[in-house]
Formats: sequence, C-alpha cells, structure tokens
Amino acid sequence: MDGLFSLLLFAGLFFLMMRFGCGAHVMHGGHGHDHSAPGAMDGNGVDPVCGMQVPANKGYTKVHRGTLFHFCSRSCLDKFEADPEQYISNGKESS
Repeated sequence: MDGLFSLLLFAGLFFLMMRFGCGAHVMHGGHGHDHSAPGAMDGNGVDPVCGMQVPANKGYTKVHRGTLFHFCSRSCLDKFEADPEQYISNGKESS
C-alpha cells in the first residue's frame, strides 16, 4: 500500500508540473509565449529576405538573437545567415 501511495503522489506531482510548470509549453504546443511579431497568432511567418508568407509547417526556421525567423527556401536562409543585420534592420521580422 505504501508503494501505491508513492506512485500516486509522484504521478500527481508529474501531472502538475506538466500542466502548470516547466512542461506547460509542451502540452500547449508552445503557443504560451508572446512573440509580438507578424504571424505569431496564426503560426505563419514572413520571410525577412523576400517578404513571402511562410506557413508554420513549411520552409526553414532559424533563431537569431532570441527571435524565430521563417524562410521560404534554403536560398533565403543562406542569404540571411550571410548578413542577418541587413534583413533585421528592414523591419521584416518573423514570428
């Protein structure tokens, strides 16, 4: 009976941590963060190189200085990686 109580206690604590603690972003698809950028609410992004809308499940992504950028193609990603400041200063940040 002691082992069952320990198991239930552990399961309860695990559930609380996943629901409200460190695992909360995993259970909610990562949408708990405020990105405050175009396309952040619908999961889409704007390619900072060419300005094209990029669906969340397509293309390429890169995190630069804590911001997630979406790219329509490998070519646009390569151009961004060569000189990120050129495209960030254009104000075309993605989600």
